[in-house]
Amino acid sequence: MDPRQNIIEKRLANINRLIAVASGKGGVGKSLIATTLALSLSKKGRKVGLLDLDFQGPSAHVILGLKNAYPKEEKGIVPPEVHGIRFMSIVYYVKDEPSPLRGTDVSNAIIELLAITQWKKLDFLVVDMPPGIGDQTLDLIRFMKGSEFLVTTTPSKVALETVKKLLKLLKELKIPIMGLIENMKMFPSSLAREQAKELSVPFLGEISFDRYLEEAIGNPNKLLETKFARDLNVILSKTNLL
Repeated sequence: MDPRQNIIEKRLANINRLIAVASGKGGVGKSLIATTLALSLSKKGRKVGLLDLDFQGPSAHVILGLKNAYPKEEKGIVPPEVHGIRFMSIVYYVKDEPSPLRGTDVSNAIIELLAITQWKKLDFLVVDMPPGIGDQTLDLIRFMKGSEFLVTTTPSKVALETVKKLLKLLKELKIPIMGLIENMKMFPSSLAREQAKELSVPFLGEISFDRYLEEAIGNPNKLLETKFARDLNVILSKTNLL
């Protein structure tokens, strides 16, 4: 047993809910959903943390327009507060360079980050998960006990096929699944809804493709005013988050 597991449990002990935003593959808007969710919860007056653990393509810092905000060392690492949320990302350590880490090195880096980060008391910690069902995702399921998964896909048959594998894995491991969100919806299609029904997973709703969303990247206030954010908040209002 990795001794860091006990440390991680202590680091997460004062967090009321862990929301893991996951997807079967990259490029489906997972990071945007995770970041917008964290910002929306903060706007509602909740104490929120956002943890970007997407080694392949950390992007929450870009969405937030992060500048000159760095973690501090204080018996571990204390995340900076940006736009009302406590933010930690693997990008602080790999910067904007390609990560040279592979395999078990990636898993160790993620576990180490969980062990050293001091979140203190939070209502919610939103985690931007690595895409897919690789070792990193399995490690996070193992170490972040009590996580609830919010899964996102697009209408693409390729995305739906990969998210199906993720949902099956979560169900086999008896991990709580909040539901499935279909992002970037452009044309009528019931494939995502049907897949959720087939797997007995709640289908939370659709987010229409927002052609103006790109203009809001880097500006959280503008992001929360987009149709994307409005659609997401309507979906989340059906849950017990917002």
